Formats: sequence, structure tokens, C-alpha cells
Amino acid sequence: MATFGGSGPMSVEIVFFDAGDTLLHAHPSFAELFAETCRNAGHPLEKSAVEEVQKSLGAHMIEVAYESGIENPSLSYDASRKFWTALYRLLLQKLDLDEALAEKLVEVFSDRSSYRLFDDAVPVLHELRQKGYRIGLISNFESWLDELLVELELGETFDVKIISALEGIEKPDPRIYEAALAKAGVDAHAAVHVGDSVKFDIEPAERLGMYPILLDRTGRHSDGRWHTISSLEELPAHVENISR
Repeated sequence: MATFGGSGPMSVEIVFFDAGDTLLHAHPSFAELFAETCRNAGHPLEKSAVEEVQKSLGAHMIEVAYESGIENPSLSYDASRKFWTALYRLLLQKLDLDEALAEKLVEVFSDRSSYRLFDDAVPVLHELRQKGYRIGLISNFESWLDELLVELELGETFDVKIISALEGIEKPDPRIYEAALAKAGVDAHAAVHVGDSVKFDIEPAERLGMYPILLDRTGRHSDGRWHTISSLEELPAHVENISR
């Protein structure tokens, strides 16, 4: 097993993952599902137009959405609906579409049938397990993520599973990472965390002493500051070579 730099040699014992846009995604994609929902409501819209608006919002759309001022959106039903309604209204406004469509979009994106695993997720989880690493999850998500993971046949995959709605804490609050480490019974330096958001995954994990790996599937980040992969297929070798 790879060793981890720090106060002394340590073996990486567990690899934590974010859920949304790391292991699972809206099907067939956020942009296509958004456009399809609008088309079904009588508003012609192409996926490419949604993608352009996403791109205009910056490196990570969800990070922008959190600037709406709605605190801890995954921790209650009402806060979750307000948060996602505000985000979809913002997108609809930029697309010159009826903002009333936001309610329908909330329904569609809250439906578990709207989600699939990325093709690289299961093979990499299995490979890491075979190499002797434990697997964990740390996710800002509503409580129905637990049921979704079962439906996606990942219900028994994780040795440690921390879902914000069930913990009452959201990333980037360090307490959610501390809870995961305590549940795993490992020191921060023995843990890797993989996620797609600098603000919610990479920076807080690094501050605690975990080894963060940024998953950038679409080339949104270009500053080169973080250890970055474009596919989970790159992850096992990266974990094993952390301190080499």
C-alpha cells in the first residue's frame, strides 16, 4: 500500500468519495435532462445552450448556487427546495425561459430514476477494494441518497458513509470530515478524499490533513494547483503513488 507524507510514513487506509458528479450523475447529463424537461413543457431548448450557461457560471455551478444565501440546503426539505428552485430559476433566467419551470425541474432532479453511475465508478471501487483500501463516502445530499445507492447496487460498498442530511452537517464544515475520519477510525493523513468541487471537497479535506484529489471530468480547472484527475480510472495508480 502507498505511503503518505506527513509527520512520518503512513499507509493510506481509506479512500473517501463525494457522490454527485463524482460517482453518479444526472442521466443522460445535467444539461440534457434540463433541456429535455423544458422541451417536454413546451419550451424548445438544446443541451448546448444549457452547457453554455453552466460554463458562464464558472468552474462549478453548485459553488455559485451556494452564494444565494440559503444555508445548509441539504439538511431540510424546505431548504433543499428553496436552494434548487433558486438555482434553476437563475439558469432559466439566463436562458430567457419561464422561471415557473423551476418547480418542474426540482421534481425531475429529485427523482431517483434521474441518476446513473459513471461508467468508471464501479470498476475503480472494486479495484481499490482489491488493492486493500477501504472505501468511504462524504456527500452533501438529501437523505434519499441512501436509497439511491441501494438502487444503484452500491448500498453495501462503503465501509463509512456520511450523508449531510443524515449527519446534520454540510461540507465544507470540517466537522463532516472529522465525523467520517472518526467513524473510520483513521488519522487524516491516512485518508484520501476524491471530489469535483474545490470549495466543498478539496480545500476542507486539505485543511484537515487529508490527501485531496480533484476529479475534473470536463476540464473546468486549469490552474494546476491541485492533484487532478480527469477520470476515476486514473485514481488507483495515483493513490498508490501519493508519496513516491
